[in-house]
Formats: sequence, structure tokens, C-alpha cells
Amino acid sequence: MDAHEALGRRTFVVGAGTALLGGGAVSGAEAAVVDGPLPDFHPALKNALTFPLAWGKSPIRDFRAWRRAARATVEEHLLVERQDGTPYAPEFTGRAQEPDFTRELVTVSLTRYERVRGALLTPHGDGPFPAVLLLHDHGARFDIGKEKLVRPWYDDTRLASARAWADTYFSGRFVGDELARRGYVVLCLDALGWGDRGPLAYEQQQALASNLYHLGSSLAGLMAREDQRAAAFLAGLDRVDARRVAAVGFSMGAYRAWQTAALDDHVAAAASVCWMTGLKDMMVPGNNTLRGQSAYYMLHPGLARHLDIPDVASIAAPKPMLFLNGGLDRLFPAAGVRVAHDKLRAVWRSRRAEDRLRLSTWPELGHVFTEPMQDEVFGWLDSVL
Repeated sequence: MDAHEALGRRTFVVGAGTALLGGGAVSGAEAAVVDGPLPDFHPALKNALTFPLAWGKSPIRDFRAWRRAARATVEEHLLVERQDGTPYAPEFTGRAQEPDFTRELVTVSLTRYERVRGALLTPHGDGPFPAVLLLHDHGARFDIGKEKLVRPWYDDTRLASARAWADTYFSGRFVGDELARRGYVVLCLDALGWGDRGPLAYEQQQALASNLYHLGSSLAGLMAREDQRAAAFLAGLDRVDARRVAAVGFSMGAYRAWQTAALDDHVAAAASVCWMTGLKDMMVPGNNTLRGQSAYYMLHPGLARHLDIPDVASIAAPKPMLFLNGGLDRLFPAAGVRVAHDKLRAVWRSRRAEDRLRLSTWPELGHVFTEPMQDEVFGWLDSVL
């Protein structure tokens, strides 16, 4: 094919996309992808997304009624039913003492399908204590999950990996240990594919997600349901003050934190570090989401026909919520963060609860959760729980 022929095909394909944008039809148009894996007609698909169920656009004017309707819509798109009737049947092992808190391993049934092992940290003293459901990130590192946030006292093999991860993203700290020292009960469990539930190879993620879809289920929906159940389990512990349970996470864990706050009333507050954007601003050439793979952990098929990403998070209003991002975060560029923050601010303002929403940007930082950022989250938690 010479340059003239290549240009001609390119012009034809772009013309097809332009026709679609204009509402026309192109007979016999060749299929094409551009800018990597985006279809040529992706602008038309994005333009068709109007998020009609968003607060302020929805015809539902009573906020509580809107919240119920929006939550029901999200839950329908999870594809995984609620697991409320499944007994947790907790088993506690691996007890170890620290100067300020006690470590335990706890194994529970989050669904009726399998048992999941997690780390449970409890401060010394008389409870009940405030509590944090701590949600680990993705990071394309699967040999450790809960160990990214809680020092693995039970496994020397994972300790080296966990320390390296903490050094890279958390200023050498184990965030869960820090929270326990500050008086919080901490629960951190593995998501499917990590730690005890893996390790998954990076290139296997898409197949795992596809297989779950074939089986009438969903990888992202399963994670959402498990996080809901974990929050309810934590709130139900005798050592925990059920009125003071927060969800906290970094990166994919941040997504999990605000999603759990939106879907579960056991969560009174949430701090989300480095995961918030507008959907249209995320679906652009070069964004990590376009690679597939890890994106499946955060994909509920069809939900975007109803709600944008910050619209889902807004179901949590007027709970206290902290959204913290790095100004140099290449995964979540500033334009998308601004779109999301504007939407979030409008919802909390409509509830006369803008003081319960903190939107914080560290302009000099990227995709990290450094010690100063952690201290901001810890201080905020102390003020809202």
C-alpha cells in the first residue's frame, strides 16, 4: 500500500467516525481502531453519555429518593447479588502483640463461594474503638495484597516485597500499623488475585474478568460486594464502635473506599487517595485504563449510561469524604480531577454539607501516598469519626 492509498483509507475511516458524530450512517464502512485500542468512533460514544441519573439531572428531586434509585442502579450493574445471608464464621489465628496494638489473622466468608484471610489490628485499651476498613491498591503487584498496608508478621517471604512496596509508595510506612498505633481497629483483606488469593499474572486479568462475565458474574462486582461485606463484618465486631467506621484506600483501594461508602451504610466516612476523575476525561489516548487488564477490577458494564464516576461517589453524600490526589499523577490528569471535584462539590453543597467534603491536591506529587499525605488523612479521620 503506498502513502496515497494509506491516506485514502485513513480519510475514509475518519469520515465514518465523523458521520456517526453527525448522526448519519455509513454503509460498508471498514472497522478501525485509532490512538491504540480506541475505536475510531469513540467520540460519538462519549458524546452519547449524558449521565441522566446524576443528581441535578435526574427527574428525582428528593435527595433520599435519588440516593436509593442511584444506589439500586449501581447494584444492578454489579451483576453479583448481595451476600447478606452468608454467615461470616470468623476464625482468628496468628495472634501477636505489639507495644500499642494486637495483630491477628482472621478468615471469613465474604461470599458463599470462598473463605478470605485478612489482617486485623486492635489497639490496646478499652473499646469500642473507631475502625478503618483498609483497602489495598492494584499496582500490578499480586504476590502481596493486604501486606502492602499491614506488615506481614506471619510470613517472612512476603515481608521483603511488602517493605519494598511501602518504601516506594508510602514513605516506608505500613499504613495499617500506623492507624492501629493511633487507636483504630484495622481490617485489611486480599482482593481476588492478590496475596493468599493469588498471585495472578498481569496478563491473566482480562481472562479472569471474561471468565466471570461468561459465568454470569463480574470481577468488579465481586470486589464491590466483598468490600461491602467486609465493612459490615468490621462494624459488627464487639471491639468496634459501629458508628465510627471509615474506609481508606490508595489507588485502586481509593476507588474501593469511595465505592464502599456509596453502597454501604456501615461506612460513616471515606478517605480516597489517588483515584477520582471524570469518565470522559479518563477515556483518552494514553490513559492506563485503555490497556484493559487492571481496568476490569473497576468496570461495571453499562453503568456509564446512567452515572459518571463522581456521580457514583456522590451517593455517599452527605457523609464526610476526603478525596486526595497528586497534581503530577499521570493516571489521573488534572483536567479529569477538576471535572470530578466540581461534580462532588456541587452535590455536597446541595446538601448544605460542603464542610464535610475535603478535596485536596498535592501539586508536587504523583501517584503516591507519602507520609505527609498520610498525616493529612489521619488528622482528618480524627476530626470526623
